[in-house]
Amino acid sequence: MEFIKVYSLAELAPSSQKIVVVGNKKIALFHYNDKITAIGNACLHKGGPLGKGVVKEKYDGLYVACPWHGWEYNIENGNAAPGYPDKQAVYEVKVEDDAIWINPTPIQKAHKEHFENPLLKELIDLKYQTNKDSLNILGISTTNMSAGLPRFSTSEDALEKSLAYAEETYGASTRIVKLRDLEFKNCEGFYSQHSHACTWPCSITEMNPEDGMTEVYESMILWADIIIVSTPIRWGNASALYFKMAERLNCVQNQITINNKVLIKNKVASFIITGGQDNIQQVAGQMMCFFTDLGFTFPPFSFLGWSRGWTAEDMDKNILQFKKSQYIERTSKEIIDNCVETLTQIKNIRNENIHPPKPKRKDSLSAEIDNPDMNI
Repeated sequence: MEFIKVYSLAELAPSSQKIVVVGNKKIALFHYNDKITAIGNACLHKGGPLGKGVVKEKYDGLYVACPWHGWEYNIENGNAAPGYPDKQAVYEVKVEDDAIWINPTPIQKAHKEHFENPLLKELIDLKYQTNKDSLNILGISTTNMSAGLPRFSTSEDALEKSLAYAEETYGASTRIVKLRDLEFKNCEGFYSQHSHACTWPCSITEMNPEDGMTEVYESMILWADIIIVSTPIRWGNASALYFKMAERLNCVQNQITINNKVLIKNKVASFIITGGQDNIQQVAGQMMCFFTDLGFTFPPFSFLGWSRGWTAEDMDKNILQFKKSQYIERTSKEIIDNCVETLTQIKNIRNENIHPPKPKRKDSLSAEIDNPDMNI
């Protein structure tokens, strides 16, 4: 195919790049080190716009990093970073009469290597480990403490009481995940660039399966029938670790928005909230709002709360009273009873009849507007 004129040379300043549309293709055009090069604009990972990425000299040349997730490509030969066999499409460019011309037929076709990591395969394939007869109860402790200086946690103690009761009374299979023991990165906010930039599993987990949230995803999404989330009250809110986890669960809710796919099916959630001062109902309200948006069902009376009130600043008495509390002994069991009873009811829910009333891409007033900086 013949070369097509795309820009005048003056329109592509040195040390800059542009996205150009040639036919039905979007091509990333670069002008660095007195040389103009062109590679495919759509990142081979999730389609992010390479023409909007940052170009740096590293490895064996100049590489552009995809603005979505940081995948890198050599802007001259299209090769991925050393150690990765992926190759981006490369296009021939010529400069004549102060104009830039591109041949729309690539001199190198794109090649995407398929990596299969067993840690991620079950998540990607959604290999659920629950069935009509399973009773798997997951406890998630969101309290933080120094590994070398453990202390008594009221929220975690109540959680352990609940799980022990579930085993003894119902023969449940139980797990406890302590977020403080997991090394996982904060959400990096890729959703803010494009809804498709937030992936399932989370792109952070996809790039590093050893990230601690892999255990949370597997336990919560695939294994558990019931989850009990425990948190201390921190300045009137759930713990910072809770919110760190919640932000990384955006990839679960996001599947509803972009793929109309509900990952949470026939699962029950309840909460344990403890603090030296009050604000239990506000914390419960936020947690219930978040987990219902993921697809969880709540039993009546779905949270246990412990607080000694605004003036109870004698914290040395908090643990003393907590350990002697008949209320905690009773309610840590009742919350399990409520969850198990609710689970027996929702096991028979036909999920095809459940429609999440969440916004979809087609609902947006700007859904049909083309963004020339994107590929999808």
